[in-house]
Amino acid sequence: MNDRNRGIRLIGRRIFLRGAAGVVVGLPLLETFAPRSAGAAAPSFRYAVFMRQANGVQQGRYQMEPDRFWPTKLGALTADGMKADGDQAVNVLADYAAKLLVVRGCQYNSVKVDAGCGHSQGGLLCLTASHADGKNIEKALAVGESIDNRIVRELQQPGDEPLTLRSGVRSSYLDDVLSYRGPRDRRTAEGNPYNAYKALFGIPGGMASSEQQNALKRKSVNDFIRNEMSSLLSNSKLSKQDRYRLEQHQQAIRDLEVTMSCSLPGDMLGPLSKVTNQQSTSDDAVVTITHMQMDVIALALSCGKTHAVTLQIGNGNDQTQYTIDGTKYERFHHISHRINSDGDTGSAIANADMKHHQIDKLFAGMFKYLLDRLSAYTTPTGTLLDDGASIWLNDLSNGPPHSTDNVPYVIAGGCGGFLKQGVYLDVGDATKNKWVPHNRFLSTIGAAVGCKNAAGTPLDDFGDPSLAKGLLTTIMA
Repeated sequence: MNDRNRGIRLIGRRIFLRGAAGVVVGLPLLETFAPRSAGAAAPSFRYAVFMRQANGVQQGRYQMEPDRFWPTKLGALTADGMKADGDQAVNVLADYAAKLLVVRGCQYNSVKVDAGCGHSQGGLLCLTASHADGKNIEKALAVGESIDNRIVRELQQPGDEPLTLRSGVRSSYLDDVLSYRGPRDRRTAEGNPYNAYKALFGIPGGMASSEQQNALKRKSVNDFIRNEMSSLLSNSKLSKQDRYRLEQHQQAIRDLEVTMSCSLPGDMLGPLSKVTNQQSTSDDAVVTITHMQMDVIALALSCGKTHAVTLQIGNGNDQTQYTIDGTKYERFHHISHRINSDGDTGSAIANADMKHHQIDKLFAGMFKYLLDRLSAYTTPTGTLLDDGASIWLNDLSNGPPHSTDNVPYVIAGGCGGFLKQGVYLDVGDATKNKWVPHNRFLSTIGAAVGCKNAAGTPLDDFGDPSLAKGLLTTIMA
């Protein structure tokens, strides 16, 4: 019987007991189970979250529009500096300046086959660094796996899947675009956060009854893990000192009576349980649903449920009508074209560039909510945010002309010190239109989480074999 079946889960250097109702309790470091050789300690829990925005950002249109997205200067980022830097979209994240890595200079390379549409191409390239299987906009698929799949395939059990979520309207045109199990095998994302919660934490058929919920609240965390703890304490290999540590740990939990369960608190779970599938695809609820999905994401990561998450907001060419400051905007895709059309001709949308900018800031605010939730969970080395890499990305670089040069990446969290933080970098040379293929960015994120290449060294060859390989060392600490 393996550790997983015994209810003991190893994450980093700590031992976790998984008991009834999904409760997970971290135990003190036990000498009995410590590595016997120097330097043999298991790596800490690492993860990557990819939050996707569509339609590019308002970063200028061949000098015809001013840039309102990037920080105004390359180099170190500080909270005070970002707050004094004006109305740039990324400055919404000023409170997290010390934990941010803002990266410009990457490019989606269209290799071999063009999907026939920038949105289709960007969506299937975004996390695969692959290419399309044909020039059929709506039906084109990537011919490689996505980086979230690679991470889970390497770091988790056979058959495990990444957490694949979305929010916003569904569409018959370019709906799910991000996550691929392999060539031509694209996942459908879960749009209802309560369905995702139930699937992750095993709530059969919906909410427990009121009596069951009250009974759960009356129980101590120790009650939920009693069988697993008893089994561990009866282990003949356990030293006297470790037995003492465990008994003291149990007493500390009982004294504090904190809720250390893998479940959301009632004030979050109540509204979550009432979300219908229809509500989860409403324009008016997109921010609320996104926040709920992020609540589920943070909880799932804190419980070690997955090493990789994707969150797609809106369909492939996001047609959401976002409401900002009480005003419901035109469809985001139309705004990104600057005209009331999905094509090249149509009536102009007044102040479309500023509306695009306001939507960028809305996305920055949603990303900040994710960072707030990840920061709410503490670990032995800091917060859950520090243990991984949370990435706000786009499947295009700008509104018009929907190019794939200079696609934006905003990363929060250093993945345990692997990635630089508190800095804005140009990894290419924007002044000379020199760009770095984004497969190197994806390889670096995979390496940060713990993926390896065929030789057993950090992943450096993700994506289409025709693309230049290597890690993006300029973003590594």
